[in-house]
Amino acid sequence: MTKRVCSFLSLLILIGLFLNGCTKVHDAGHDAENRRKGVTGMSDNLTEDRYKDGGNNTSEADGMNGEDHFDPKFELLLEAEDVAITTGKVRPESTYPDFSGNGYLVGIEREEDTVTFNVSVPGSGFYDLNFISASCDGYKENNVYVNGEFVGVAKVERTNFQDSILKRVYLKAGKNEIKLTKSWGWIRLDALKITASPPIDQDIYKISAQLVDLYATDRAKKLMQFLVDMYGKYIISGQYSDKGINGPEFKAIYSATGKYPAILGLDFIDYTPSRVAHGTNSKAVEYAIEFDKLGGIVTFCWHWNAPEPYLYDTSEKPWWSGFYTRATNINLEAIMNGKDPQGYELLLRDIDEIAKQLKRLQEADVPILWRPLHEASGGWFWWGASGPDAYIKLYRLLFDRLTKVHGIHNLIWVWNGQHPAWYPGDKYVDIIGMDIYPGERVYSPHTSKFFEMAKWPTGKRIIALTENGCLFDPDLAFRDGAVWSHFCTWNGDFVWSGYGLSEKYTERYMFEKVYNHEKVLTLDELPDLRSYGQ
Repeated sequence: MTKRVCSFLSLLILIGLFLNGCTKVHDAGHDAENRRKGVTGMSDNLTEDRYKDGGNNTSEADGMNGEDHFDPKFELLLEAEDVAITTGKVRPESTYPDFSGNGYLVGIEREEDTVTFNVSVPGSGFYDLNFISASCDGYKENNVYVNGEFVGVAKVERTNFQDSILKRVYLKAGKNEIKLTKSWGWIRLDALKITASPPIDQDIYKISAQLVDLYATDRAKKLMQFLVDMYGKYIISGQYSDKGINGPEFKAIYSATGKYPAILGLDFIDYTPSRVAHGTNSKAVEYAIEFDKLGGIVTFCWHWNAPEPYLYDTSEKPWWSGFYTRATNINLEAIMNGKDPQGYELLLRDIDEIAKQLKRLQEADVPILWRPLHEASGGWFWWGASGPDAYIKLYRLLFDRLTKVHGIHNLIWVWNGQHPAWYPGDKYVDIIGMDIYPGERVYSPHTSKFFEMAKWPTGKRIIALTENGCLFDPDLAFRDGAVWSHFCTWNGDFVWSGYGLSEKYTERYMFEKVYNHEKVLTLDELPDLRSYGQ
C-alpha cells in the first residue's frame, strides 16, 4: 500500500513538472512563430517488385500512423530549462537575447554533458524533432539519441536561436527518451518542439533514368535504368575492397553471410601521377573488369593526391597523404581563377592520366558509378579547402574534360559534396550521395539525413549512401521510408579484422541480417545488366 501511495504521489509530481514545461508555441521576441510553423514531409507507400512494376507492397510505416491513436496534428513544445534532465556542467542561463520561456541551457562541452527529455506521445509513428538552439560560435552539430538509438545530428550555423530539425524520427506510443549529447558541443538549447511528421511525398522515388551525358554508352543507360527501377523498392549492397572480389573484405562478408556484395568500390588513388612518381601501382581497373564479368556493379572514387610541387613530403606530412588538405599547400581558388597557370596545367595532367584508365574501362564496356571530388564541404581534402566556388569550377572542368575532350561516356556521375551549397548543377550530376560514419555498432538508417537530402535543390535525383562505416538495419529503413539506393561500406577494419570478419563497427548478426534480407540485393540476385530492359 505504501509503495502505491508513493508511486501515485510521484506520478502527480511528474505530471506537474511536465505541464509546467509544455507551453503553446508563441512569439518570444525572436520570430518564434515564424520559425516554428509547419514542416514539409514525405509519404509512406513503397511498391515492391524485384525488377519491374507489378505487385504493391506497403512499407511497415504505412499504417503506423493509424495505430495507438496517432495524432497527425500532434504538437508539443518543451522548454529545455524547465523540463530537461541534465548531466555534467549543463546549466540554465538567461542572459543571451531572444529565448523563449524562462531561459535556455548551456554547458554542452564534454562527453558527460547531456540533455534528456522524457516525452510521451499518443501513438506510434513519425515525428519531427526541432532542437531550437543557437551556436556559441560558428557551425555546430550534436548527436541525438531516441530510446538509446542514434537517430541523427542537430545542426546550427548561426548565433541567433534557430530551428534544427530532424525529420521523421520514429517514436513509440507512450514514453520515449530523447537525448542530446556532445559531438561538437557549444550551443545554447532553448527548447524541443515535437510535431507529427506529414506523410512522405511518394514522388521522391519517381526518378528519370535520363543520364546527364547525352552520349552515354548503352551499358551505362541500362545500369541507370536498373538503379531507377530498384529505387525505393530494394537496397543494393556494396563494399569497398582494394583487391576486388578476392580481397579480404569480400571474403569476410561471404564467410559470414554466404553472400557477396552487389557493388565493388575501388579507388584511382594509385594511378595519380604524384603517387606513381613514388613507385605506386594499381590493379583497380583489372579488378573492376573482373567484377563486371561476374555480373556485378562497379563504383570508383578518386583520392586525388595533389601534384608534386604542392606536397610538403615531410615525416609528419608524407607524400602519400597528399589528398589531405593538411599535407599540401595547393590553392585551388588561385588555380581556378587563373592566378596559378602551372597548377592548372598540372591538374589537367592528372585528369588526363585518370582518363586513360577510364578509357580502358570504356573499351571493356564496363559502366562506372563515378564519384570524384567527394566529401568536399568537410574541407579535409584539398579540393574542398578553397570553398564551394572553386570546387564547382573544378568539378565542371573534370566533367567537360572527360566527356568532351576524352570522349568518355561510360560514367554515371555521382556527386558527393555533402552540402547543397557545393552542388555543381543539374547538367553534371546523375545521383547524389552522402558518406556517413556514425561511430561503432550504430544501425540507424539515417532517416533524417535522407529526407533532408530529398529537399536539397538538386532536382529529383537518386539518393545513395556512398560510404558508410556501420551497416544500417534495412527493416528500419523500410519502416521509416528512407530507402537509400545503395550503400558501400568502406574497407579495412570496418569489415576486416586482419584475420576474419571485424565486428568493431557492425556485429556478425547484422551482417547476416543485411546480406540475407529479402529487400537487400546481393551479387547473386542481380539480373543480367548487359541485357537489362531489353
